[in-house]
Order: sequence, then structure tokens, then C-alpha cells
Amino acid sequence: MLFFRSEERVLEWCRAQRTPMRPLVTIAQLWSLATTWYGTRLQPISRRPGPDEMRRIFAGLGLSGDFWDPASDRF
Repeated sequence: MLFFRSEERVLEWCRAQRTPMRPLVTIAQLWSLATTWYGTRLQPISRRPGPDEMRRIFAGLGLSGDFWDPASDRF
């Protein structure tokens, strides 16, 4: 994971590295994702979200597209 100041800096980095831009996530989205995804990790019965639950979590954070679909194998 790489952190950038702005989308403009991401585009500059991608051009310099000759790599396609991947979906961007804001710090707020990342924090919400982490606290939702790992919120039960310290409980005795902890489990990874299933595919449908993953989709709901991602959609609730405004993260959409093939990159965020657990059934997709492409970006």
C-alpha cells in the first residue's frame, strides 16, 4: 500500500513507474474498512467476512468495481 498526497501525485507516480492506476482509497475509507473488517478479531469467535458480506462492506464504503468484487480475478 502506498500513500500519496493527492490523485495528481498518484498519476505522476504511475506514469513514472509505467504502471496502470489502481482504485484509490481515502484515509477515511481505509479506516472504516479496517475497523469493520477487523472489528471482531479479538473476540473468541472471529471469522473472515464471506463474499456477500465483503460486497456489502465495500459497497457501504463506496468501493465498487471489479477490484472490490471477491469473485473477480481482474482489476
